[in-house]
Amino acid sequence: MKILLHICCAPCAIYPLKVLRENGHDVWGHFYNPNIHPYLEYKRRLDALNEYADSVGLRIIPYEEYPMEEFLRNVVFREAERCRYCYYSRLKYSAHVAGRGHFEGFTTTLLYSKFQDHDMIKNIGEGLAKEHGITFYYQDFRKGWKEGIKISKDGGMYRQQYCGCIYSEKERFYHKEKS
Repeated sequence: MKILLHICCAPCAIYPLKVLRENGHDVWGHFYNPNIHPYLEYKRRLDALNEYADSVGLRIIPYEEYPMEEFLRNVVFREAERCRYCYYSRLKYSAHVAGRGHFEGFTTTLLYSKFQDHDMIKNIGEGLAKEHGITFYYQDFRKGWKEGIKISKDGGMYRQQYCGCIYSEKERFYHKEKS
């Protein structure tokens, strides 16, 4: 199967790419992450992905813009639903790219992270697959969590400390002192 792999960051791509290739799939990568803030973080993740992709022969379909404002407009005052919108917008665009690129299916490295809402991602992916007339390739990649971390650390790969959005950065680093 020719699969488009939506990639949030290089470390999260390691295990899913390995498994997909071991299963005989022709995998291409796609980096579309308007949620990542600030821009320098976005650039660091994209650069790390490009370096990793070059090292493993992964073809990347680039997205040349940084539409952070669109992401923020759609989550402001709806912060409790921001992850749903974030998953939806990234997977929707990936399904669109996969359809236009004559891929048989698409999937995401979000299915690798133990910090993401796995069921929500699966449901959104399957719904978008029906809408776009393409297969959402579902696989739970979380069992390779430790393996991916070890490989990325051993390789000196850039590893971020939050999912990417400004809200998650706050949750990760800001801890209000209790009075």
